[in-house]
Amino acid sequence: MKSFVYPAIFLQDKEEQVIRVLFPDLGLTTDGAFVEEAFLYAKEALKAYFVYVQKYDLDFNYPTEFDKVYSQAKNNEIVMLINADVTKKDVE
Repeated sequence: MKSFVYPAIFLQDKEEQVIRVLFPDLGLTTDGAFVEEAFLYAKEALKAYFVYVQKYDLDFNYPTEFDKVYSQAKNNEIVMLINADVTKKDVE
């Protein structure tokens, strides 16, 4: 099993009334109706991304240090670490 841990930025989109999630190192985005849902979708999106990367042996960006992403976040943004575990079975 391989574990991948990346910082994600959570931001309230007031126009569409959703929580947007961005993985700045991967250009990967998702959203949810509330923070907990957005967190779960972020975990699923990160796992799907790395299943694909592992299956096709693709290059990917390494995660930026949490403190660097956190220090650059705006006042209305929440930064969290999201993890995804990818097993051999997931890739087959």
